[in-house]
Amino acid sequence: MKNDQAQYRKRFIRDVYVNREYSWLLFNKRVLDQATDLANPVLERCKFLSIFGSNLDEFFMVRVGSLFNDAKDHPAARDNKTLLTAQEQLDGICGVVRKYYRDRATVFTALSRDLADSGIRLMRAAELTPRRREECAKIFTERVMPLVSLMVLDAKHPLMQFENMKNYMLYDLERDGRRMIGVLTYNNALDRLYRIGGGGKVRLLPLEELIRGFGHLAFWGYTVRGRMLMRVTRNADFDTHIDDTDVERDFSEIMRIKVESRAKMNVVRLEVDDESSKLKDFVLRLLKLDPKYCFCDERFFDYKFMFSLAKFLPPEQSAPLRYPPFKGAIPSDIANASSMIAAVRDHDLFLSYPYDSMSPVVDLLEECSKDERVLSIQITIYRLAGHSRIAELLCKASENGKQVTVVIELCARFDEENNMYFAEKLHEAGCTIIYGMENYKVHSKIISIVLKDGDEIGYITHLGTGNYNESTSKQYTDLNIITADRAIGEDAVAFFRNIAICNIDYTYKRLLVAPETLKPGLMKYVDREIEKAKDGKGGFIFAKMNSLTDLEIIDRLVEASCAGVRIDLIVRGICCLLPGVPGRTENIRVISIVGRFLEHSRVYSFGSGDDRVTYISSADLMTRNTDKRVEIAAPVLDGRIERRILEILRLMWADNVRARRLCSDGKYRKAESQGEPLDAQNALLKRSGAL
Repeated sequence: MKNDQAQYRKRFIRDVYVNREYSWLLFNKRVLDQATDLANPVLERCKFLSIFGSNLDEFFMVRVGSLFNDAKDHPAARDNKTLLTAQEQLDGICGVVRKYYRDRATVFTALSRDLADSGIRLMRAAELTPRRREECAKIFTERVMPLVSLMVLDAKHPLMQFENMKNYMLYDLERDGRRMIGVLTYNNALDRLYRIGGGGKVRLLPLEELIRGFGHLAFWGYTVRGRMLMRVTRNADFDTHIDDTDVERDFSEIMRIKVESRAKMNVVRLEVDDESSKLKDFVLRLLKLDPKYCFCDERFFDYKFMFSLAKFLPPEQSAPLRYPPFKGAIPSDIANASSMIAAVRDHDLFLSYPYDSMSPVVDLLEECSKDERVLSIQITIYRLAGHSRIAELLCKASENGKQVTVVIELCARFDEENNMYFAEKLHEAGCTIIYGMENYKVHSKIISIVLKDGDEIGYITHLGTGNYNESTSKQYTDLNIITADRAIGEDAVAFFRNIAICNIDYTYKRLLVAPETLKPGLMKYVDREIEKAKDGKGGFIFAKMNSLTDLEIIDRLVEASCAGVRIDLIVRGICCLLPGVPGRTENIRVISIVGRFLEHSRVYSFGSGDDRVTYISSADLMTRNTDKRVEIAAPVLDGRIERRILEILRLMWADNVRARRLCSDGKYRKAESQGEPLDAQNALLKRSGAL
């Protein structure tokens, strides 16, 4: 098996390039590794197991779905870094993922033992005592059976359309000498876990086990010869391009139709709980799916129920099994201010989520919604919380007579319906709604506020690396700057004006804006560091991002390394650049941190002396960000804030608990321990006072 994985690694790496899909799979394996790390409390390890599965689901829907399309439409086309065709990538992905399924099963078994030691026992139907079987049969007939749907496939019943990411139990049935296929599916409103037995012990029977053990009771009068739990994953990579013929139709309605089309798109994965079942062969024939896209997990396909285990324990018992709770802090320069408007006019403000609370941004919008000096509020929205105070305040501002413009991206994958809902609510409140920009996703994170004091026009601008989402601000690490700088304020107003008229050809005073000026602007600073290194003055690049895939940028970083520029990169997920290759990337170091919080901030810093320039950005160094989206990189003008940002990055670089270093052989290895253990995220929690 190790040899197989070595072959895949060899296939997916060429020279200093790593295949994008393979790099992502390595990232998700680092997520799964957190489920085995005993430094994490057991209930948190359960969450990592669930996240691993959710990540893999989205990977198949989007990335594998896209490769399916490419394999069909452009079979000869090759990846621009590793020169693999789409089909070659699919074949390699299937080999890697098949091992991941086995790894996940092993992890779940270990977690089940640790949960049992902690007071929670996840039961299997096959191990129930006669007494418990009677109890569970009653649960099924009274609480589950009323919410299941049944079908028997025979000559009078058409073959069914399996819905995306929905569990089905198939039965091999016999009656009166005839063999048929029974199909049982169930309502999403059903509980995923059922407590059985009494006393102080917590015994939980997952819904899948309940169906396995008792689902046959629904097929009264039939003899069950076999059964198999299954789930299909459908391609979710639909085309968001709007034809000229659609210009007179409402964009939200077009997107609604496209989102609904996901349910009927082609199947890219089949999951079963019994690889040897004859039912598997039946489904593969029905779906016309190559067996290589079939994967087996004998227990579950969806591990989200692992998030809800804590509710079955009293607080005093569950607390030691979870991370200690925290509350995002309010920086002292904000906490002591009587007005957010006055505070930002005095000096630039800085927030680092989740260590700092998002409430100052909410407070700023609330103050601006009522302040008579405020004339307009403009904001970009990519993902909102299910209950959004941000949206409420934008509505309030509009109702109070402010000019409110909301650029809301309807093509934010898997958030399309939520964004359509809020777009309607904001429109009803009188806000001007702009549905992104034609041919480009608007992924920027910016708020522009225009004020008038007497005859003087003033500006307040918020620039961030993450969404205006109260929920994710507690889970994702993001950086935020609120400034009254006039040049940035004028840039922000121009930015929204250009969005409104679909103009990308514009050079801003301070902001770098994709797709026109962000990549050239950053590359200019890379070139500057190259020239410094050639002149014997050294050169240094320190950057943090989620992903690095842009070939042009990668090649320029390789050139910088060859010139002697020292390059330190913190890349959470995909990294298509292989560091440490002699004569090529030996001056490049890459680490990844997967921990309690999702690392989400992007920082690009060039130089180490008086000429140092630092940007925060909404953009990763991916082609989709640099060339196909509207993104912003904002300069950090306040030296105090710049020092704080770089201090955060240095602390992360020193992490020897969560950090994994990408080595020249393509493997990620735990960072070497130097001195006391240092978990950067935990250290930042303590420093902020959030703990």
